[in-house]
Amino acid sequence: MLFPFEDAPNTATLICCHILDQNASILYVFHDEDDGMWQFLCDQQHSSNEARLVSLEYVFHLDPSIAALKDMPCGYYAQRKSKYENWIISKKS
Repeated sequence: MLFPFEDAPNTATLICCHILDQNASILYVFHDEDDGMWQFLCDQQHSSNEARLVSLEYVFHLDPSIAALKDMPCGYYAQRKSKYENWIISKKS
């Protein structure tokens, strides 16, 4: 599958250590309004020391279902209850 995002493949993103180290599912995605950064999180509580910096392309290869979020604007977030469900996109209030 071709890389679907308009952002460059090497765009820096934040991902939680549970996804990287424990194979947790990506269940929350934030596209920050202020700086355009993407964040990929599981359903656990997180502290700042659990954030890891990886490329958007790396996250895409971990979970190609994030391709459905390629057009999600800054200031929005997506969530789902399991990796087998569709993303629900909402505007951050």
